[in-house]
Amino acid sequence: MRAFRTVLEQRIKERRQTLEEFAEFAETFAREHGEPGTLSARHLQRLAAGRGPHGRPLGPVRPATARLLEQIFDLGIDQLLAPPARPTRPKDGSRTFADLDEALGWLDERAGWAFGTSRRKVASQLEEVDAGELRERQARSTEALRSDMTKALLDYYGESVPGHDAYRLRCDNVDVTTSILTRPMWLDLACPLTTDTERLALDYSAATATGRDFEAGPAIDRLVEAAAMGVRMANAPVYRLVSVDVRPGRISGTVGTASFAEYALGLDLLEGELGDVVTAGPLTGMDLRDRYLPDLASVVNLTSRLCVGGVVALCAIARESGDYALLVQERSGHVLNAARRLSLVPKGFHQHLMEPRADVQVSATMLRKMEGELFGRVEVDLTTAERRAAAPMHPGRLSAPMHWLTAEPGRMKLECTGFGLNLVSGNYEFAGLIVINDDEFWTRFGGEIEANWEASGMRLYSSLDRELLIHLIHDESWSNEGLFALLQGFRRLGDIGGSRVDLPMLELISPPTASGR
Repeated sequence: MRAFRTVLEQRIKERRQTLEEFAEFAETFAREHGEPGTLSARHLQRLAAGRGPHGRPLGPVRPATARLLEQIFDLGIDQLLAPPARPTRPKDGSRTFADLDEALGWLDERAGWAFGTSRRKVASQLEEVDAGELRERQARSTEALRSDMTKALLDYYGESVPGHDAYRLRCDNVDVTTSILTRPMWLDLACPLTTDTERLALDYSAATATGRDFEAGPAIDRLVEAAAMGVRMANAPVYRLVSVDVRPGRISGTVGTASFAEYALGLDLLEGELGDVVTAGPLTGMDLRDRYLPDLASVVNLTSRLCVGGVVALCAIARESGDYALLVQERSGHVLNAARRLSLVPKGFHQHLMEPRADVQVSATMLRKMEGELFGRVEVDLTTAERRAAAPMHPGRLSAPMHWLTAEPGRMKLECTGFGLNLVSGNYEFAGLIVINDDEFWTRFGGEIEANWEASGMRLYSSLDRELLIHLIHDESWSNEGLFALLQGFRRLGDIGGSRVDLPMLELISPPTASGR
């Protein structure tokens, strides 16, 4: 969910064009009207975001580019780069929440209400909402320490279920515990993501979760917050995990599909509730968790509940300096979950672009998120792009960095390093590792790597800086799934990285029967 950041971004969206499509249109427009201005998709992405590289201010726009945009939209460049004005709220509750239409319709159907009931409820409550107070409450919730949230979850659930335990490591004589519920066979996978090892299968008959009674009140509250903050919710389908068999060298299982709104207005609310409870002081009741995930048996029983999830991968890029550049992102406040927390990049929900069966493998999501989060491919962003291209990941449409990586075998290695179930909201998490061993890539394309709107900033670490990496591990602002993928990535990279790495020593202490490095 996110708001339009500039009038330019809003106007392009109203034209029902992706940034790439508009950039092509602008080039044609310039030629036909004798304008000297040029506009690449990457430059357009920065203008639409209203910020320059690494979140810096844009600075002056080139006069030729400004004239070109002004002529296309008949608005001054200052107006185009300004945030859009918030619409007024009519007193009769007739406001149309265009960005929330699909979620509102889904909620009417799920709650058994007459069409339009959700819209009227949101409009009524919206009149009493203070957006400033909402932002302050969200900020307080995200200030909860990761270790405190993990302890609250482990205290809530008590004893583990047989064969499962929270993922724990010892780093620099300090224990690190996460909310990722895992098993010995789900760790140390060293599983290359290939057609031989990825065996996830799509079963359309498993598309609808049975689950527990749905709670409509908190769903309305979330939609009120979305409307008050001027954000939108893209109801793209997500994969729902039904069964899983993960072990070293193989990933298999069954997935169905589910509505993203079902997750966003249900299980995803548990993260915010947990943050509120932890920051409020002494632990009080967690009513939503009592309803949706009351015990560990419900967490591991995938057939009885909605279980969506995704991929988080450590990206290690070889450099001429003899190390790997390691990428870490600071999540923005516009993302649905793990907002304002550290994570790895790429990170994304397990979803399909065009073909549900063809995109079901973990590697498909990983490559799509690389294109969107690192290489600026807006059309593969399921929250913003109109899906008009028949094959968005066709070799002919790939970005220059991705085209180079896939042009020859061996330039990039994708692996799955671990799997677990996140107690925060019940999500399944595939931890991944992306290794680029040819340092020519960094020389040619390192300057083109730039985070998209999902990140408020990006950090770069050297794989030879052991001291700094230890501090990174103990940073309390991590998301649990991000830290899980980081630690599993370090353990695997330590085995295969050779002289390019000097990583912290990590001793796996949970599950008890798993081996550690």
